Amino acid sequence: MATTTCQIPKLESLIDYLDSLTHRASVADLRRELEALDDLTVEDVAEYVRFDERQYLRNLIKGGPWYHLLALCWRSGQRSPIHNHAQSTCGVRVLKGKLTETQFRKTPCGQIAAVGSEDMGVGEVCAMQDAYIHQISNLQAPGQDLITLHIYSPPLLRMDTYSLTDPTVGQYYPVILEHCEGSGI
Repeated sequence: MATTTCQIPKLESLIDYLDSLTHRASVADLRRELEALDDLTVEDVAEYVRFDERQYLRNLIKGGPWYHLLALCWRSGQRSPIHNHAQSTCGVRVLKGKLTETQFRKTPCGQIAAVGSEDMGVGEVCAMQDAYIHQISNLQAPGQDLITLHIYSPPLLRMDTYSLTDPTVGQYYPVILEHCEGSGI
């Protein structure tokens, strides 16, 4: 996939780091880079903020061979599938709203069980990789949007998905919307 350009000054240092990658980023490195974005606001990434009433959207800010940097936009009640990160490292920073992350574990019978849930507010960061199973949700009141900045290294082009009622592991290929200047969307 071709890389996109990004003209967000507050992301320059992060993008310089991401463009320098020659292998998968570590959890610690992604956490450190996202925590350094203290002055980043949702207004800084406004041109990448797009919503869909049916499902959350993954809006590509910049991509390279070893990463995708995305703005994910969630309406109230929208959730990701229950998933892992299938050989990618992921870092998340909340830019607007309150994110609810539910963590899961595999049980001896092959199904999954929830083991905890955590709310994250604006400026909070989390990072994970590989077999870590979770679900991200916007459980705020109607009309309250959630906007998150995500880094996947390497790009997350496939995830394993899970169900609370079926031990079968599925495959999900997330749609990534590339920003097109003048698109009017």
